[in-house]
Amino acid sequence: MRTTTTPETVAELIARQWGDHRPGLKHEHAVLSRHRTAQEAAARAALLVDLLPPEAEPHLGVLLDNTPEFPFWLGAAALAGAAVAGINPTRRGPELARDILHTDCRILVTERAHLPLLRGLDLPGVRILVTDTEEYARLLAPYAGAKPGEAVLSGGPTPASRMLLYFTSGSTGAPKAALCTQGRLAAAGTALARRFSVTPDDVHYVCMPLFHGNAVIADWLPALAGGASVALRRRFSASRFLDDVRAYEATYFTYVGRAIQYLLATEPRPDDRAHTLRLGFGTEAGAVDAARFAERFGVRLVEGYGATEGGASVVRTPDTPPAALGRAGAGDDLAVVDPETGEECPAAALDGSGRLLNGREAIGELVNRGGRGLFEGYWRNPDAEAARTRDGWYWTGDLFFRDAAGFLYFAGRTDDRLRVDSENLAAAVIENILARWQDAAAVAVYAVPDEVAGDQVMAAVALRPGTEFSPSAFAAFLAAQPDLGTKMPPRYVRVVPEMPTTATNKVHRVALRRAGFRCPDPVWWSPPGEPGYRLLDAESLAGLLSSYEAQGRADLLDR
Repeated sequence: MRTTTTPETVAELIARQWGDHRPGLKHEHAVLSRHRTAQEAAARAALLVDLLPPEAEPHLGVLLDNTPEFPFWLGAAALAGAAVAGINPTRRGPELARDILHTDCRILVTERAHLPLLRGLDLPGVRILVTDTEEYARLLAPYAGAKPGEAVLSGGPTPASRMLLYFTSGSTGAPKAALCTQGRLAAAGTALARRFSVTPDDVHYVCMPLFHGNAVIADWLPALAGGASVALRRRFSASRFLDDVRAYEATYFTYVGRAIQYLLATEPRPDDRAHTLRLGFGTEAGAVDAARFAERFGVRLVEGYGATEGGASVVRTPDTPPAALGRAGAGDDLAVVDPETGEECPAAALDGSGRLLNGREAIGELVNRGGRGLFEGYWRNPDAEAARTRDGWYWTGDLFFRDAAGFLYFAGRTDDRLRVDSENLAAAVIENILARWQDAAAVAVYAVPDEVAGDQVMAAVALRPGTEFSPSAFAAFLAAQPDLGTKMPPRYVRVVPEMPTTATNKVHRVALRRAGFRCPDPVWWSPPGEPGYRLLDAESLAGLLSSYEAQGRADLLDR
């Protein structure tokens, strides 16, 4: 069932594995051939076709860690012409039930470890399959002889068939289920396999959660398209990363959020470069940490940009500056605009070290003026879809700036914009500056309400092992940064034992903002008119809260 033509569907990529007995999937001590993974997917596709009620949407929810069952069910959905909704196991109670019911899942695939999450939830019409039980094995056994293409839902898989309903990790409100079709996903996997020269000799280490688009689109799919094998880590572990890489002989991995910072925070070892990795691909590592990672582990990190929604893409070229992500992808007319006026922002002014000098004018929202791009919409959310595509443009919700040569630089989310003394600031720009501090293992910048109006800058800092926060050293570091604007130095610095993160290893900014400076960790502050930083003790906190009360802004601290 092999073909030399470019596959138009993920189903074709799965079927192409049939008869190929090279390694296809590695998990813990087990190694399955590519043929075996296609066989397992075909069996589940046949079971799915029999279990789904005729009137039901062709959707199934998958609430699993990164076990072999997850890619088996992804393959099953592709072969049958169904769609997987990746269910986030960090969601709880009514929110978790909402995600399952909102995506019209009539089947939910899970494991015993996650059954407590489902206890007491009202999930009418949803059949739950628990993969690590004898009942599941008995249910699946009659389908062991199934082959790809034998069991399909009405019409079978086509390029237009929905395959993923993956929730975006928005910072406010209910997450939106972005639609991804088989045609788009097959093209994305094929393009990445070509871009990174993926071959059957490669091993893709999947340590990011498969319920998130990064692991599926940027790791699993390119492996399928390039004939590489996949190695699964149940959940990301910085301390086990190198051991896994060596055991699986991994050559490629993806990352999101703060995963790179966690890896850099591990204790250096003499054999840090003794491994087979050649490449890491992901988002939000930052130029400073990418350079540190390459120096320590000898592995190049390639930063990319392209949300699960697919409305805009930025492509890195050989001449891309280290801190930039690249230029607009083929077919995209990308611009950086003022989100209020829609006017294009002026080009960024950068000094000889690549530091931004005119952030106030240059930073704006990235839009695709060419239209929706590859954006295929949200499931049952017309308002969110309309907001994304207003005025005929695709609005990414991300802040960027563009240099005179047209290269684009990420500056954070629009939700992460701060307004200090009537000046708009981007949290990511400040974070990139603070990340240069040698004592910082991880940094997050966010807004807290000012006593009078607007915001103040607050930073959470996780220190490197063996270091203590020195307020004088931190103040001296800030004073030495030529691109740190006068409104950018943090008013408050929270020293955290580790950075709070979401299930996808992104900084949990909502939790940080809600806690503000009233938190259990030590907070240092720089009172107006005073040099340097001092500890925000109980007496100082009481006085500070009184000033909020006097200005009628105390309620803002509780939002």
